[in-house]
Amino acid sequence: MTAKAASSTWVERGSKALAGGGWAEARACFEQALGSTDSAEAWDGLSWACWWLEDGTAAIQAREHAYRLYKDAGDRGSAARMAIWLANDHLDFRSEEAVAQGWLRRATRILDDLDPAAEHGWLAALEAQLALEAGALAEAVRLGSRARRLGRDLGITDLEMLGLATEGLALVTEGELKEGMWRLDEAAAAALGGEFEGFAGVCWTCCYLIYACERVRDYDRAAQWCRNVEEFAERMRIRFLNGVCRVHYAAVLTWHGSWSEADAVLSKAISDLAATRPPFADEGLVRLADLRRRQGRTQEAERLFREAERLFREAESHPMAAVGMAELSLDSGDPGGAIGVVERALRHLPLANKTQRIAALELAVRAQSAAGDARGAQVYLAELRSMAQAVPTNPMRAAAFFCDGVVAAAAEHYESAAVAFEDAAALFAASNAPYELGRARTELACTLAELGRRDLARQEAAAAVVILERTGATGLRERAQQVLDSLTHKSQPAGPSRAASSRSWG
Repeated sequence: MTAKAASSTWVERGSKALAGGGWAEARACFEQALGSTDSAEAWDGLSWACWWLEDGTAAIQAREHAYRLYKDAGDRGSAARMAIWLANDHLDFRSEEAVAQGWLRRATRILDDLDPAAEHGWLAALEAQLALEAGALAEAVRLGSRARRLGRDLGITDLEMLGLATEGLALVTEGELKEGMWRLDEAAAAALGGEFEGFAGVCWTCCYLIYACERVRDYDRAAQWCRNVEEFAERMRIRFLNGVCRVHYAAVLTWHGSWSEADAVLSKAISDLAATRPPFADEGLVRLADLRRRQGRTQEAERLFREAERLFREAESHPMAAVGMAELSLDSGDPGGAIGVVERALRHLPLANKTQRIAALELAVRAQSAAGDARGAQVYLAELRSMAQAVPTNPMRAAAFFCDGVVAAAAEHYESAAVAFEDAAALFAASNAPYELGRARTELACTLAELGRRDLARQEAAAAVVILERTGATGLRERAQQVLDSLTHKSQPAGPSRAASSRSWG
């Protein structure tokens, strides 16, 4: 057997191993092939084996070899494909945006005068991802649609469904919930149902779906899909997908009050991802910081948010990190500081990116109310109400009712505030959100006390204490206990309502 024939045999074996998720076996086969001859196909296959094994340095080196050999052989389409994935690698493994842009521009130039091919679609898909991250939603939809059409015309289901998922995430971000989610559900079903030729598109598509669920707080849908994604990742031994999925599944656990499990899930996911794909681990850090804040572990929360701030360059470059830092300011009795941080975050989030603005809007309402700025609070509340109409999930409607109550209580419209807090509490209970439920019932207790309904107020405060103690929300539980104590001892005043206080307690 000639060296070329031997190399081809090993490449064929490696490709079969890749198709079955045998990453280590595939790597060994491609390395054997390269021992016989310097083959672009072997370097190409080796890059994928290393990619799935989380060896980013080896994956990049292998792709660079493949790129040069394909280009020297005049195979421009394959050279462009390597350039596209090199751009992706520099983002995923190293957060090197400038290098990634260089490879994207190289791919664009190589493909410029070629007939439409799969590479044009994958280039559009990656450019759409960057547009999504930059908040350029119209551009993301345009590029996602291009990828979808190319996939359909060329018979490449991976590309067609990834393009559909890209459109879906952009639409959900714009507040077009129904149209967006329909696209995302269909794309994820095709991805996990075995219709994709490769696994990279599966990961990409499923991540978009989970991101969308979290943005609109559709935690039940997120939980269903996360279970299916985890099963797929375990079966195919895709470690990073499992880690990324679990970072976002931890948000579901946090929402439902399963904080010990969320803590364990986040700690492991962060550890695993930090060693391989640091940008994905950074997302976990922000979520762990938010969990610590909810637990009342303020110093740890601040340390984690500061670390995330350093990794994201500025806290406002990541909406959740900015909101977390503002929450800490409000908790410490500094509504002015909270307003400064959250307003910077909102300036960095275009108005079109509606669902990404939700958490910041909620905090802005609370902070402005605590600072006594009724007009400012009303402006943010109006935008939040419009979001609840466009995205009518129970958690979103509950958030809007809660903020209605905050603003009404600050204006001493206690009857209206009581109704709003009651509605919020009912929806939080239906959403299995104990932390938010405990906070709403605490606010309701304060409002009922202002109305002179002390017996009902005591019942609400006592219920809040039990809920928050069971959840582990130390700081917020202390607030509820203070309210209960003030209502139990008639000689003490019930205290100001939560909205009028200078301290937010989470």
